[in-house]
Amino acid sequence: MKERVAIQGAQGSNHHMVVNELFGVETPLIECMSFNNLVDAILDGSAATGVMAIENTIAGSIIPNYALLDEYDLHITGEYYLNIHHHLMGLNGQSIDDICEVWSHPMALLQCKRFFKKHPHIKLVEEVDTALMAKKIAEGQLKGIAAIAPKMAADLFGLSVIADDIQTITNNATRFVILSKNRPELNLQEVNKASFKFQLNHKRGSLATLLNVLSDCKMNLTKIQSLPVIETPWKYSFFVDVTFQDFADYSKAVSLIEIMAEDFKILGAYKNGRS
Repeated sequence: MKERVAIQGAQGSNHHMVVNELFGVETPLIECMSFNNLVDAILDGSAATGVMAIENTIAGSIIPNYALLDEYDLHITGEYYLNIHHHLMGLNGQSIDDICEVWSHPMALLQCKRFFKKHPHIKLVEEVDTALMAKKIAEGQLKGIAAIAPKMAADLFGLSVIADDIQTITNNATRFVILSKNRPELNLQEVNKASFKFQLNHKRGSLATLLNVLSDCKMNLTKIQSLPVIETPWKYSFFVDVTFQDFADYSKAVSLIEIMAEDFKILGAYKNGRS
């Protein structure tokens, strides 16, 4: 039997789609209504793996999730980029004129803002999940209510798609990371990306110096994100993603950063999802 995978949200969600792509459609799920619950499922062993959204091309970084990775020492074992398609769905036979309310996750509502400007009679209601709202409408046979969710949710729950691809920006993608409680063995032939976390002192040019070291070690910086250190006002942790071609260059960079930075942590070394 396949090991269970924890996702944020319900069946039919974007997280579920990533699981299908990476682990297969028969993979058993643990559906978590928050990212904190997802982390708990990994830590207590309920799930061997977790799938967590970490950033979106429109909304940017999901800041609290970086903090969760750090606080609970989770390991990134891989990543996946999913193109996001938002579909409006409701009970069979309903049209856009029949819909009075749309229930969905706040991010989905935000990303479809232009579509709903054309339909001012519709009230937008923020809920915890996209696919879960589709399921609720189907189970309750709720007329006049629609959900924004992936098309897979309509198929799963027997709903009709009222409008396809209603997102404002068509080039909309989310990066998901694959998480584990334990550090995996690395396949040195495949690993070409890494995620780090570190702090620096307040000396002038300290961040620039470290970034120059990454460049000298042939690391390509693809992401840098700062988070405040709660216990120390005006001090920040930096979360960095780098890609590389030679694992020896990566090892050299790690050895130098360990000397230069404070609270240095390797969040994961894995295969680049876009290579």
